Amino acid sequence: IVLRTVSYGEADLIVTHLTTDFGIVKTFAKSPRKIRSRFGSSLEPLTLSRISFWGKEDTALPRLTQSDIIHPFHSIRSSFQCFLRLSEIVELTLNFVAERDSNRGVYSLLKETLYAVEKEPGSILLLLHYKLKLLELCGYLPRLHGCGRCGKTGDMFYLAHGTVLCGKCSAEHGSFVALSPAVISLSMNLLGWNYSKINRIKPSGKLVGELSALLDEHVKYILEKNLKTKTFKSV
Repeated sequence: IVLRTVSYGEADLIVTHLTTDFGIVKTFAKSPRKIRSRFGSSLEPLTLSRISFWGKEDTALPRLTQSDIIHPFHSIRSSFQCFLRLSEIVELTLNFVAERDSNRGVYSLLKETLYAVEKEPGSILLLLHYKLKLLELCGYLPRLHGCGRCGKTGDMFYLAHGTVLCGKCSAEHGSFVALSPAVISLSMNLLGWNYSKINRIKPSGKLVGELSALLDEHVKYILEKNLKTKTFKSV
């Protein structure tokens, strides 16, 4: 799956793919920006392709030799708002998945999310589901369903600890974000349900906004920076 392309010289590209066997891989594509390029449109962002690349095992930038489209996801790219929302989860993926670290779970998650968004392009819940599952697969899922120290029910989320703490365990642990039971329930449902059921959930815009804001703050704390896509969307 093409995550990103960067121009190199007059006609070349450096292409970042998420692959099944090698995780995130950057490759050098010779002359794909020429009119008669053999790569055609297979290097467009979010395109699902079958690729071949060549280079020594420790080569930092192997050469892309073949790229055949399996599914183009053209309708996603043709909608600016849809593409912008998906650009955020692509940036998250690039930040949380290490290069050359195979993670079939993340690959399958992104692929299935793209197919689901193609059918339901306006679904914000699909993107929330992706964020939660990505964080879970990469070991950064915020603990919301119980106190991270004793397991008891709690509703105060501490960014510095990445978990909810109950009243007893939270003494002198600094600032927190108060969570409603509905937000905790929504996050658990999104984590546990498959794509066919996600859009059956009908949360209020306020509830979706509360969970989105929590995840944004959690990600910002982990990465120690704002996502570029968030900055762009706020302009």
